[in-house]
Amino acid sequence: MTALTVWETAPAFLALAAIIGYLLGSIPFGLLLTRAAGLGDVRQIGSGNIGATNVLRTGNKKLAAATLLCDAFKGTAAVLIANALWGYEASLVAGFFAFLGHLFPVWLGFKGGKGVATYIGVLLGAAPLMMLAFAAIWLITAFVTKYSSLSALVAMLIIPIVLWILGPEKTALLVTILSIISWYMHRENIKRLLAGTESKIGKKG
Repeated sequence: MTALTVWETAPAFLALAAIIGYLLGSIPFGLLLTRAAGLGDVRQIGSGNIGATNVLRTGNKKLAAATLLCDAFKGTAAVLIANALWGYEASLVAGFFAFLGHLFPVWLGFKGGKGVATYIGVLLGAAPLMMLAFAAIWLITAFVTKYSSLSALVAMLIIPIVLWILGPEKTALLVTILSIISWYMHRENIKRLLAGTESKIGKKG
């Protein structure tokens, strides 16, 4: 394949990576799993979010764990599939769109989750050691504060800084963008944290 052919076909590969990433990311596992378990529509309880934290408010810890794993896996799968087919840059594109797919799934009127689990999954695919660091930061913060949202916000603040120091820069840029978007999606949580009204881990309603 000539250099010209590579440059001509790269946009098509990146577009395919974006489509695959979005479709994977937009699968609403929280909603599907709670309905399959006979718990109704998770959007009608707690925060109305389809993510694992809100699924936990049903009282079903196993279902919440399954939601977390599935939402993370779709981010990992998007990165690994695109990397295997089209390379590093395509994997970052797929990871970004998997994250957007979770936040704005077409099947639910573009109203999805806040992206933490999918963020973790993208990290696992693109920077596995940073995923472990994220998990450690989250667990420590959660143990001290009992706030899931604060734990995620702290981890999403620290991990991009570490990546900018250690590299690679393209991965650091992706994770920085994901962090900024997810912080914005958590704006109501931030307001409640400041007001002292944010729900703690395991609390229903």
